Amino acid sequence: MGEYQPASRRPIAAPFRRTADGAVRLCVRWDVHPDVISYLSMAAAAAAGICFWLSGRWPWLLIVAPLLCFARLWCNMLDGMVALASGKASLRGEIVNELPDRVSDILIFVGVAHSGWVNPFLAYWAAIMALLTAYVGTLGQAVTGRRRFEGMMSKQHRMVVLAVGAWVMFALRQDPPRAASPVGALSAMDWACIVIIVGCVQTVWVRLLKIMRELRGRGEGGTS
Repeated sequence: MGEYQPASRRPIAAPFRRTADGAVRLCVRWDVHPDVISYLSMAAAAAAGICFWLSGRWPWLLIVAPLLCFARLWCNMLDGMVALASGKASLRGEIVNELPDRVSDILIFVGVAHSGWVNPFLAYWAAIMALLTAYVGTLGQAVTGRRRFEGMMSKQHRMVVLAVGAWVMFALRQDPPRAASPVGALSAMDWACIVIIVGCVQTVWVRLLKIMRELRGRGEGGTS
């Protein structure tokens, strides 16, 4: 198992990656399995979803929820780094790394949908599009052997847009929350979901184009 190397790794900015260097060393020293970190990322996402859900009652949770989303991203990065550093990377680990990530997307956006700050229709479509972008990325890996990460609305960008929407929402102190707002009025959280949806459409399109271009380059771009 220790000789396995993932076919593709998500590009991560070096400064962000360096924040986990100390944690990687500790995890390797204490023999923390990377699967545990993957499950912790899902727990952070669940906590973020709960905070979003309850933020209609306690608006200050709009500050906390995005921080938990970023903790989810950090754990998503850490598990892969620990797996490689400890020699525990495996094909099974690819599944454990990917599936909790999709559950995390659902937990977060369901919490947003029921927060009262956003039209639930928009939040659920943001969740659907988040899953679709990830699906197309893994589809690329299935047919070309390389995971696709192109596009403007990858996982980290979705969390940033959601965080900005939440913090603007808190700054505006909209009262009462969305559930009682006039029909047709768009909140900062509504706009965040719209940006995510549109960005995901662009991301899916770009990834599909890259996949098809690579297949054509191999002479495999014919009809099914």
